[in-house]
Amino acid sequence: MNQTTGANFEKPIGCYSPSVQELIVIDDVLSAMVGVEGRYILIKAVHGKNDDITFLVDPSTDLALQELAKRIFPLCKSFLLINQFVESRSQFQSGLVNHAFSAALRALLLDYQAMVAQLEHQFRLGRLSLQGLWFYCQPMMRSMQALSTVIQKASVNNFSGSAVLNLLQSQAKAMAGDNAVRLLLEKMTECASSAYMSILERWVYEGVIDDPYGEFFIAEDKSLQKESLTQDYEAKYWRQRYSLKDGIPSFLANIAGTILTTGKYLNVMRECGHNVQVPPSENSKLMSFGSNHQYLECIKAAYNFASGELLNLIKEKYDLTGRLRSIKHYLLLDQGDFLVHFMDIARDELAKKPDEVSVEKLQSLLDLALRTTAAAADPFHEGLTCVVERSSLLRRLGTFNDLEVSQRNSGNNDLEEPVSITSLETFSLSYKVHWPLSIVLSRKALTKYQLIFRFLFHCKHVDRQLCGAWQVHQGVRALNTRGTAISRSSLLCRSMLKFINSLLHYLTFEVIEPNWHLMYNRLQSANSIDEVIQHHDFFLDKCLRECLLHLPGLLKKVEKLKSMCLQYAAATQWLISSSIELHNPEEPIDDSIGLNKAKQRKSGQVLKSTTRNVAVTDSVLKFEKEFNTELQSLGSILNSSSQAEPYLAHLAQWILGVKNEQNGL
Repeated sequence: MNQTTGANFEKPIGCYSPSVQELIVIDDVLSAMVGVEGRYILIKAVHGKNDDITFLVDPSTDLALQELAKRIFPLCKSFLLINQFVESRSQFQSGLVNHAFSAALRALLLDYQAMVAQLEHQFRLGRLSLQGLWFYCQPMMRSMQALSTVIQKASVNNFSGSAVLNLLQSQAKAMAGDNAVRLLLEKMTECASSAYMSILERWVYEGVIDDPYGEFFIAEDKSLQKESLTQDYEAKYWRQRYSLKDGIPSFLANIAGTILTTGKYLNVMRECGHNVQVPPSENSKLMSFGSNHQYLECIKAAYNFASGELLNLIKEKYDLTGRLRSIKHYLLLDQGDFLVHFMDIARDELAKKPDEVSVEKLQSLLDLALRTTAAAADPFHEGLTCVVERSSLLRRLGTFNDLEVSQRNSGNNDLEEPVSITSLETFSLSYKVHWPLSIVLSRKALTKYQLIFRFLFHCKHVDRQLCGAWQVHQGVRALNTRGTAISRSSLLCRSMLKFINSLLHYLTFEVIEPNWHLMYNRLQSANSIDEVIQHHDFFLDKCLRECLLHLPGLLKKVEKLKSMCLQYAAATQWLISSSIELHNPEEPIDDSIGLNKAKQRKSGQVLKSTTRNVAVTDSVLKFEKEFNTELQSLGSILNSSSQAEPYLAHLAQWILGVKNEQNGL
């Protein structure tokens, strides 16, 4: 190929007449058009950074003939480049798209070779001149050159899969001015995409990735299993088991998310043992795409089918709404009779430290409370379990990745662990959720429910303790306590009860109930499981935020107020016992004692002479002062924050109502 003409031939072509030279050149050009060297036209391959092919003509050839021959050489070069590409890309490792593209190019080369054979036949009949050969090559010239440009770019960049399809499409758009070439490139794109569309078809109709060369734009991470949804806070299975890769075909870019979701839905149904075959139709094949965008309609139809089937499966067969309602009963304290019974029978166990409590005993007591109350009628109550955390609510909020607890403005003290905490502060409920409901009720969602439950549960505990203190005060109503420490203590107890009841009313009737009904109505109109997840997560996040669990500064104030209420409730018995004394029934009653005093002695109680004892009075005043100060501080913060967080205005109204009522009294 690299030898000179003088070494091969005795006579240069210039020794012949121009007419004979033309015949020789035509014969050599026809050979060069199919990659074969002629007698006076040699083919030279230049290897290097950019491989190239050049054609050498005997310099003694007539100049006019040389110019005509050189005009045809680009076509010869295109044939050689395309032929090399077909041979290299037909190998196993090149991928399905390159295989399909090579097959289409091979078919084109067969047509090209048939044209060369016809021209050679005309030449043998003496009907073909070099000028005529140039004329007949014109229709193929532009097409072959456009294809050679494509395959050169594909070869240099080692394109495969969607990159080849994008290259073909972009080249077709660039040739919009040449209709014939544009149609050819569009046909090549369609042929090359047939293998890709077959992968796509299996995915959107069966939820199966049949991609032996890794060309599809959806990746599968088999290490993520559905069981991880009950443990993984980030729910990686749903978001990362199937994910989009780089290099999405441009004609599928706008609908790639729908394609991904369709296959995900089909896979969920397969995991549930449900039939996942999309009903076939006459026009449902995705073997090719065209300007009519029929393939887009097929994909949308497949998505609608998969989405509707999965939603019906989870709503009807697995009763998602019933599960959510059951969780609301227990974790959001919508059904309180079981909780009252449980707190009564588990009081001693819950008073222990978290590392001393028996979770098994708590579970048995919870089961007893569920069986002996209205909760027994709930078919899903068996999924309820006990959990005893090892940290306070504030600390748990700080370690929960999803909650954006900002420590910059509130300082490290917001997350300080109390010196001594009991199981009443760390107790929580959990709920056993199985596939496929774990898609919606993931570990992350259940953790949010648990955070809300812990806050509500402890508020209920404070309310019960204050009610007990109030009952103690009611027990001495028969005594004349006017102007005493007991009277002042009774008013303080009433204010504390009003505060905790206002807080519970806000949490349940101002936050949870309206947001729950809003979510419930949205779930009824949801069109896909992703919409269900979105509405459910929005409900939980909004409840967390409006329940102050996203605001550690405010939450710390509320926790301090609750702590004061508990301290006061625990001290109530001492306050009362320090102010009254029990009378011994065997002690004789002095006749000089007045009628009222005699009645008091008959009831077994009399006021101590230390009713106005300084220690008792100071203790009550100290509780009252600290409580009022914290309440005033909380009210101020709520008012100042209500512009940025409007929902705080509702809580401020209740809190300020407590403060104003107390001030009035």
